[in-house]
Amino acid sequence: MTVGLVPTMGFLHKGHIALVQAAHKQNDIVVVSIFVNPTQFAPNEDFNRYPRDIERDCKLLDKAGADIVFIPEASEIYPPYSQTFVSVETLSQLAEGEFRPTHFRGVTTIVNMLFNIVQPDRAYFGQKDAQQTAVIRRMVKDLHQPVDIVICPIVRETDGLAMSSRNIFLSDQDRKNALTLSKSLELAKTLIGVGERAVPTIISAMTNLYKDLQDVQLDYIRIVDAETFLPVSALALPREYFIIIACKVGTTRLIDNAWITVELNTVRFQ
Repeated sequence: MTVGLVPTMGFLHKGHIALVQAAHKQNDIVVVSIFVNPTQFAPNEDFNRYPRDIERDCKLLDKAGADIVFIPEASEIYPPYSQTFVSVETLSQLAEGEFRPTHFRGVTTIVNMLFNIVQPDRAYFGQKDAQQTAVIRRMVKDLHQPVDIVICPIVRETDGLAMSSRNIFLSDQDRKNALTLSKSLELAKTLIGVGERAVPTIISAMTNLYKDLQDVQLDYIRIVDAETFLPVSALALPREYFIIIACKVGTTRLIDNAWITVELNTVRFQ
């Protein structure tokens, strides 16, 4: 009997449901955790504001085929005087780690705890959090954990915006501005598709789409090695990369990415 785990922070959307459905196809039992993890939020971030609706989530999960919904209290996960963390060193310090220094330590700690509690055969994560999936894969490999990590594609709105629980905080104007993330990724794909391989040229073209937007603060656009997340200066072959973006739109911080495989005669995107 196989167990599939889908870790979430709740306020579920179609992206989460796609993970549950993928787990349902590949496992006998599907466990979904809902836990807004305090250790992955810095003091100035939106832990208290993060959207929550457990009743709605449970109804969605019942329809999606989840067998068990695990909703622990913070006091159960982090008992008094808790002081043990799991940290992936270099990879957690790059990109998102530069802007959120303690974030990935909180992620790997809670995911490790969930693996210990649930004992899954497979765990399911979305590509939208590309660096997070790379960090978790590194942790599993380094700690010899017997869990297969399954990464599912980004689920987008019809206009291209990557689905996120935080999208609820976007005003109408913010929502329009947020589409620049996916538009800039499409521009990069077009440039790469016609043969551009110089990363500064690609990033410059993408950045130009943001320069006249009000209430948008671009944290970074980078093209990185898909495994190490180290920045690259040119696209070589055969290799895999991510184009990663993070920016604050209004009061809401959003991330997006595209996966690239450069081969001898083809370039593939996801």
